[in-house]
Amino acid sequence: MVFSRSGVMRQYVPKRWSEFISLLFLSTTFFLFLQTRDLSLQLSNERMRHTAEGEEYIEAEAPYMEGENDGKGRPIHRDLSTAKEREYYGKLDPMELNNTKNAKKEILFFNRVPKVGSQTTMELLKSLSIKNNFHYHKDRTQKTETIKLSYNEEKWLSNLLDFFNPPSVYVKHVCFVNFTQFNLDMPIYVNMVRDPVERVISWYYYVRAPWYFVERKRAFPDLPLPNPNWLKKDYDTCVRRGDKECRYQDGDERDDFGQLTEFFCGQDDDCTGFNTEVAMRKAKENVEKHYAVVGVLEELNKTLTVLEHYVPRFFKGAKDVYYNEVKIFSKINRNIYKPTTAEATKDIVRKNFTRELEFFDFCKQRLHKQYLALNLDQKP
Repeated sequence: MVFSRSGVMRQYVPKRWSEFISLLFLSTTFFLFLQTRDLSLQLSNERMRHTAEGEEYIEAEAPYMEGENDGKGRPIHRDLSTAKEREYYGKLDPMELNNTKNAKKEILFFNRVPKVGSQTTMELLKSLSIKNNFHYHKDRTQKTETIKLSYNEEKWLSNLLDFFNPPSVYVKHVCFVNFTQFNLDMPIYVNMVRDPVERVISWYYYVRAPWYFVERKRAFPDLPLPNPNWLKKDYDTCVRRGDKECRYQDGDERDDFGQLTEFFCGQDDDCTGFNTEVAMRKAKENVEKHYAVVGVLEELNKTLTVLEHYVPRFFKGAKDVYYNEVKIFSKINRNIYKPTTAEATKDIVRKNFTRELEFFDFCKQRLHKQYLALNLDQKP
């Protein structure tokens, strides 16, 4: 059998030069990513070390918690509330602010929102499952993440959680599901939120990070390679040019999980529509009625404290576990390719996020009230 050089070369050179160029670009980008990762982490550690005491330092998915040091190597927070808040809200009863007591089964459902520290929270729950002796379950990686379900899919998901032996945790990217429509008990809902504008910026660069599409390509080989020009486009340029993915118009149905309220509003058609009054109102209603705790990424200390006290079966010792493993958690999903976005760009975007921001503020106020009700900073 005779092999010609040209025949052999044709086996290794792509038929289309565009594919070859794309592969070359991706390979080069990934190589640079590997070369610069360690240096970037060292710089990040130095920046954390030099951050002023009490100043908040937040990464895209794993914030470094603010606070003083107790001399044992882990920071603590001394004053999470304010006198003005306490005076404004008056006397608060934690029992009235805790929906955990309404649960008939010890099933925790973390219907996680992307880019709010959910990966870190998920890893925290995994560690706590060993410490607190509960079952941990998560949805498998999806080729296409579907957060809006059909009626039959809602029923299947509800029956799945009902099937778990308590105490159990289930983690999945999905919009709120009302289990009572299938005559099933509601789980203990928890979730996280983040400044909506910062969240969409984080997502913008997350899907452009080399490790993201390399991992996706490895899991799903038939996925097409991203366009190099799309990969290189920064968020400021995207907003300035008015590109579709960076236009946020009322009522739009987005495919980038950019609508925070949708995850809390639920599965109704009215819940899908960016920055709408109906989605915001229903999201607030569901949080107040069905969620034990909705944490805030920018206030992770307060979030963990509230989770420990309001959902102790699952989150007992959460702060200790987080701090003892902070070096592990702080590296989860950290995107070293996320550049700084101009404040002027953020201001432009915020004008279209009025109801999304109102919902975020609502969740922050609720978390503050839950914390204040614990009276942890009051001297006897």
